[in-house]
Formats: sequence, structure tokens, C-alpha cells
Amino acid sequence: MAPDLAATLRAALAASGPVSSDFDLNPDVVLPEGRKLRPAAVLVGVQEGACGAEVVLTKRASHLRHHPGQIAFPGGRQDAGDRDLVATALREAREEIGLPEPAVDVMGTLPAHETVTGYQVTPVLGAITTPVAYVPEPGEVAEVFAVPLAHLTDPAQFRVERRMWRGTWRNYYIVPWGPYYVWGATARILRGLAERVRG
Repeated sequence: MAPDLAATLRAALAASGPVSSDFDLNPDVVLPEGRKLRPAAVLVGVQEGACGAEVVLTKRASHLRHHPGQIAFPGGRQDAGDRDLVATALREAREEIGLPEPAVDVMGTLPAHETVTGYQVTPVLGAITTPVAYVPEPGEVAEVFAVPLAHLTDPAQFRVERRMWRGTWRNYYIVPWGPYYVWGATARILRGLAERVRG
């Protein structure tokens, strides 16, 4: 990773900011006090591509019960054997896309994100330091692809859309790229990163 990009990302990690939520754009939603969120983590993996720095994303398999076909970071819920949430993100990336843990230089974590499905997701920012031949785990991942970091850290690329969810309208961020419709928690986490990078 280029030194200037690494410095930019480390500054973004050091910036103060609140946790985020799938409910950020829906101020009328009242979340119950004392709710218990399940810990999870995702890897925001940045690698050098043909056109510069890019972020690795996945398209979830269409047969999955939860979020079929959606765009997501590699990641999942914390297992009892994971020493911490960084370990969760690295393990999930290895299992889902064949990313070796030694290939990732972990830079830090972004603020946690609460999902509508009851998870508290910690985004782990990491530089992928060696070329990797990704292998999607067919039970979970249909495709692995990358999007330019410059696109995902440009707030002008984000839009707000809405859809009906559990009988009410739910607003959410999207950040489309080509044929990929990036939305929901993934887009909200990226939006938070964009705000930190752009200061």
C-alpha cells in the first residue's frame, strides 16, 4: 500500500465518530432499551489493483436464507474460539473467500454498526499486502469482486433510497458500482469510512 494512502486510512481510523446503525436514516424508530446484540465482524480489505487501491467485496449466494444475493464484506458472527473480533473478521475472510490471514496487515477497527437483524458488527480495516487468488466458498459466496476505494470514499457517490420493511418505510444508503447494488449495512459502513477519509 502506498505510504500516503496508508497515512490517510490511519488518520481515518484515528478520527472520532459515533457508532452507526441501520436505523440512522429512520429517526422515528425507537429501539428497545437493554437489547442484546450479537457480536460480529467484517473485513474491509484494501488491496492494490490495476487502477489503484480497491476494496474487496462479495456477492452472497442466492440460496442463502438471510440476505441472498446481497453485496457484503467478508465476515460473520463471532465464534467462541475467536480470540477477538479481529480474529473473527480474518477467519471469516479465510473461510468465505480464501484470503490467507498472513496476507492481511490489520490497520485497526472502525466504530461498530448495529444491524436490523440484531448484530453489532465491527468493521476491521486491513491492507491486503500480497496478491491473492480468491476462492469463493460456494455455500456462502457467489462472487468476489473489488471496487475502487476512491469511489467508495466519495460521499457524492452515495444516495438514499427507501423500501417497505415490516410495514413501514425504511431509508438506507446505497453506493452503486456497475452492476452491483451496494446497500444496507455495507453501504452505511462505507459511508462512515468516506466521511472519515474526507474529514
